[in-house]
Amino acid sequence: MFDLIKKIAGGNNDALQPNEQDAMSAHLALTVLLLEAAYADGECSEKEKAHLAQTLVTHFNISEKEIVQLIHDSDKKHKEYVDLFQYTRYIKQHFSRKQKTDIMESVWRIILLDDHLEAHEDHFAHKLANLLDLNHSELIDAKLAARKQLS
Repeated sequence: MFDLIKKIAGGNNDALQPNEQDAMSAHLALTVLLLEAAYADGECSEKEKAHLAQTLVTHFNISEKEIVQLIHDSDKKHKEYVDLFQYTRYIKQHFSRKQKTDIMESVWRIILLDDHLEAHEDHFAHKLANLLDLNHSELIDAKLAARKQLS
């Protein structure tokens, strides 16, 4: 977990000590983006929420206990207006290109989980890639990798 925060905070700079606020900011940003992907088609199934939680555990090393609170907080934010810019700006400033493409893969896995790609979902993925400064090739590579992982 602290390795992720060190990466977010700027690589291997030992002078930077990660703190809980950095971790919560990173985790909340990830959870909000993944939850928005799950809701891109207008609904978020229990299967999508379970996959989202599993993604946060396996790909981003977030504890299951923390995930319950993060999903709850993100769900509350989803019911209000969600300004993706504040979350993508945080990720863009603190995450490496590889981490951003990993997030994009996770977004595509959630979107493609039901084997049906709707226009709203595709639009969301393109908008998110743009906000994260990922190019079209990275977006498509993430989509193909996600599709392969789901098959």
